[in-house]
Amino acid sequence: MPFIANTDSDREEMLREIGVACFDDLLMDIPRELRLKTALELPPELSEPEVQMLMEKLASANTSTASHVSYLGGGAYDHYLPPAINTIVSRSEFYTAYTPYQAEVSQGTLQAIYEYQSMICRLYGMDTANASLYDGATALAEAVSLAMAVTGRKKVVIAGKAHPHSLHVLKTFIEAGGDRSVVQSSLQDGVCDTGELDAFVNDSVAAVIVQQPNFYGCLEDVEAIGDVARRNGALFIVSADPVSLGVLEAPGKYGADIAVGEGQPLGSALNFGGPYLGIFAVTRNYVRKIPGRLVGMTKDRDGEDGFILTLQTREQHIRREKATSNICTNQALNALQAVVYLSLLGKQGLGEVASHSLQKSHYLADKIAELPGYSLKYGQPFFREFVVETPVSAGVVVDRMLEQGIMAGYDLSAVGDDGLLVAVTEKRTKEQLDEFVLKLGAVS
Repeated sequence: MPFIANTDSDREEMLREIGVACFDDLLMDIPRELRLKTALELPPELSEPEVQMLMEKLASANTSTASHVSYLGGGAYDHYLPPAINTIVSRSEFYTAYTPYQAEVSQGTLQAIYEYQSMICRLYGMDTANASLYDGATALAEAVSLAMAVTGRKKVVIAGKAHPHSLHVLKTFIEAGGDRSVVQSSLQDGVCDTGELDAFVNDSVAAVIVQQPNFYGCLEDVEAIGDVARRNGALFIVSADPVSLGVLEAPGKYGADIAVGEGQPLGSALNFGGPYLGIFAVTRNYVRKIPGRLVGMTKDRDGEDGFILTLQTREQHIRREKATSNICTNQALNALQAVVYLSLLGKQGLGEVASHSLQKSHYLADKIAELPGYSLKYGQPFFREFVVETPVSAGVVVDRMLEQGIMAGYDLSAVGDDGLLVAVTEKRTKEQLDEFVLKLGAVS
C-alpha cells in the first residue's frame, strides 16, 4: 500500500467535510483517561536507503538456511526450490487472483487448484483431494472430524508416534466437544506396537491414525495398522510426508480412507514456520463429506473445458448444522507453489529428490553411529530423518554447532522427549555431511 502524504490543509478540509472542528472531536467516545497524553516516542525518520540498510541489519540477526547448513526437520524441510517457482507464483494474475466464487472471472485460479487436486490424488493414490487446508495439523483434525461424523463414534487412536504439535491441534479440535477423546497406542523401539494395538481399538473408535514416516522418522507397519482399523469398523487415516511418496507406497495403495499431510516440502520455503498448506484427500465414499473447497471440471455451453467450485458443503453455502466444516478458504498460493514444483520435477524428479534424501540420511546416520558417545536411538528403517542419542544434552550440541554455522537438528526436549532429531534432504553435499560428522565428534 503506498504512503499518501496529507498536508495540514488537506486534513482541515477533510475535517470540515465530515463536520468536526478538530481531530480530537473524532475521539469523543473514548474516555479521556484512556487516551495517550504524551507524544509517541518514535525514532527519527529515515530515508529509503537508510530504511533498507536497517532492515538488512535486522534480517542478518536471524539464523537461517542462507547463513547456516540446516539439518532441522520435524515437519519442515530444507529442500531445493527451483527459482522458477517464485517467478511464476509472483505473477500478478496469481498473486492477486480474484476469488474463485465467481468462476467466470477466475478460471486461471480454479484451473490451478484443479491441477493441484489432480496431482495430490495421483501422489497419494486417492480418489479426491480438496483445494488444500491451512496446514498438516489442521488437515489431520479435519480428517478426524469427518471420521467421527461418518461413524458416530467419539474416540480416535494414534498408532505410533505422531507430531506433538499436530496432536495439540487435534486435541483442541476434538476434546472441546465434550466426551470425545484421543488415545495414544503403545510404542516399541520408536514405532507402534502392532501386537498390542488391538487392545486400544474397538467398536467405539472412529478412526486409527498413523503418521508415515512417524515423528521420529521411523517407518510404521502401515498395512498391519490398517488391518486393525478395518477389523473394528474404524476409518484408517494416514498422515504421509509427500516427498517420501517418491519412494514409499501411496496411502491409497494400502487402504487409507483419508490421507492428509503437511505440504511445505512441495515448493514452499521454510518461511520461519509458514504459511504452509494442508493436504487432504479421501476415497470416493467420502467425497460429499470432504471439508473446504473442491474444484471440478465441466463443459461450458460452447463445449470448452471450464472449472467451478463444486460439492460445496461449507457453512457459507448450506445450513450451518449440515456443514462438514467451518473452514472457508484454502492456501491457494502455496497450493500453486506445489503445482509448479511437481510440474517442474515430474514423477522422476520427485523420485530422485526422495532417493537422494533417503541415501544421504542413511550415509550420515552410519557415520554418526561410529562416533564415540553417539548412537542411533531406534533400530527401525527410516526415510530422511532419525533420532541420535548424544554424549551431552541435545541442547548443548545444538548450541555448539550453531556457533560453527550448522543447525544440527531438533532438540526433542522441546516436546518432552530426549535425543536429537536429524533430517537430511537432497541439498546436503557429501562434503557438508562429512563436515557435520567431524564437528559433531568435536562436541563430545
